[in-house]
Amino acid sequence: MSVPPRVSVVIPTHRRPDLVTRAARSALAQTVADIEVIVVVDGGPDPATAAALAALGDPRLRFVPLDRQGGAPNARNVGVRAARAPWTALLDDDDEWLPRKLAVQLDHAEAAGVPLPIVASRLINRTPRADLVMPRRLPEPGEALSEYLTVRRGLFHGEGFIQTSTILAPTALLRRVPFTVGLRRQQELDWTLRAAAEPGAALVVADDALVVWHTDEDRPRVSLAAPWADQLAWLRRSRHLFTPRAYAAITMSVVSSMAAPTRDPRVLRTLLREARRHGRPGAIDYLTFAQIWLIPEGLRRSLRDRILRRRADRPPAPARPPTPDRPPTPDRPPTQSRPAAAPARPLRPLAVGPVPRGAGAGTLTRDDARR
Repeated sequence: MSVPPRVSVVIPTHRRPDLVTRAARSALAQTVADIEVIVVVDGGPDPATAAALAALGDPRLRFVPLDRQGGAPNARNVGVRAARAPWTALLDDDDEWLPRKLAVQLDHAEAAGVPLPIVASRLINRTPRADLVMPRRLPEPGEALSEYLTVRRGLFHGEGFIQTSTILAPTALLRRVPFTVGLRRQQELDWTLRAAAEPGAALVVADDALVVWHTDEDRPRVSLAAPWADQLAWLRRSRHLFTPRAYAAITMSVVSSMAAPTRDPRVLRTLLREARRHGRPGAIDYLTFAQIWLIPEGLRRSLRDRILRRRADRPPAPARPPTPDRPPTPDRPPTQSRPAAAPARPLRPLAVGPVPRGAGAGTLTRDDARR
């Protein structure tokens, strides 16, 4: 019987052979060679994808076709169930990894000091206009995880962030806490908050930028098309995962940005009432809510892009240790971090070598970069 690999890589895909081949190639090029790459093909036979992956000629690559299209969360869950390694790393088919991604994260996992470390990282958000390192900052001491991921400090964008392709976690945890099938947006946020609430689990964010996230390309993004009412329904079901401050923030920013195109004052009142009844809005939340509903989307996008371009040349904030939403208990010690080295900066070419390593760690959506 063959020895199990150290890491299983799960890549869901649906009829995008060129993109998934790029993603798989970046996984197979990791400096950690003891891996398996499981490509879950969602939605029936896909000869083009099968042929493209077979052409890679790597025995570490496995191909799992699904008869029916069930969406990325379901495909990820299928891949996790097929995983043979103790660790599973997630990779979306339109993203790619830098070569030392798994090596850096495994180092952080070993140093985390918790039984179930969830290891994320910074990433390079690659757009036609610029490369941006995200998240802009890592969690601060005492900051609740749900607040770090949702509460803004600026009007036009969020700062806390987690994205699927950055996640490395114990396979057992991913099986115990599967992705929510049918959820079209906030998949990473939903999973991270539920998984981090498990006994012995903690989120650790590597200071390094280890993933290239390709955005603003001319291709469909299903996760951006979810109706606002569906998003609000999910949020209400998940209210126990958020502090009142975080619940108000996500209602008045993410859900509002989806609902604002309706220009329906009844919808505006519904969301404002939801945030005030079940949350605790801050001044920045009211300002965010007002600009989302009063400023046209095109102008907001232009202002946001201008701000982000100005910040692209600044180094990200240094790493901080993560803090769960509740105080540490004997079976949930706070995650420890080593001293941080120089933070990662934007990189353009992918073949220039490893990103400068920042040994620091802190805590952490694909969808929320545009909040």
